[in-house]
Amino acid sequence: MSEPLVLNEVRKTFRDFWGRPTVEAVKGLSFTVGAGEVFGLLGPNGSGKSTTIRMLLGLLRRDAGAIRVFGEPPEAKRAHALVGYLPEITYLHPFLTPRETLRYYGRLFGLGGQELRDRVEDLLRLAGVDRVADRRVGTFSKGMTRRVGLAQALLNAPRLLVLDEPTSGLDPIGTREVKDLILGLKARGIAVLMSSHLLPDVQDCCDRILILDHGECRAQGRVRDLKESLEAFFLETVDRTERVSPLEAAGGLPWLGGTRA
Repeated sequence: MSEPLVLNEVRKTFRDFWGRPTVEAVKGLSFTVGAGEVFGLLGPNGSGKSTTIRMLLGLLRRDAGAIRVFGEPPEAKRAHALVGYLPEITYLHPFLTPRETLRYYGRLFGLGGQELRDRVEDLLRLAGVDRVADRRVGTFSKGMTRRVGLAQALLNAPRLLVLDEPTSGLDPIGTREVKDLILGLKARGIAVLMSSHLLPDVQDCCDRILILDHGECRAQGRVRDLKESLEAFFLETVDRTERVSPLEAAGGLPWLGGTRA
């Protein structure tokens, strides 16, 4: 079977109503993800991580370059069948329980009968929501909802798992459990692509990383090779963005605080 994921010189520019370019979101991005590998996209907000993920899932059309998912274009149904996806914001029906949610999505994947029932129970335990499997998702915290979303992403037994900010909203224990789960999937030969703006996430989980800054690759390589300079490089990348510190911003608001005449 072909490599789980290959991107070659991929570009994406967003345009306004008149077709004029407004934002060059991704600029000639190239990387591969192999079987049993955890690959990290690291960068600050607005660096192009989510745009890249949307293109490789076939949700957004690229302007140039090539993307292949197990040798197929990302829009192909055969590619979709091999991919699981956890978006940055987990959208689930608030009136369904985790068990009902997984059964519903399982039927959409063509699963049924005892196979579906067994897989749902396995994933409820794996995601740590088996004890609340019959409570409505709408009553859950963001972290618990995230766990249900992760279980849903694994329903079709994917060969490539795409995780957009997978630890978002999780407490330290939940974060550790998700990292352990990612490493467990790696051991089973599943390819994992994860995006994050948190250094500990990629350092703990990833074999290789790519640092994105304004849609460009600033560094790519194995974590152990980049580890010494990774934090300094990433902070430098963040500091290059035009920002005003909260303290400076507050100083420019004379009406905020102080005494009134």
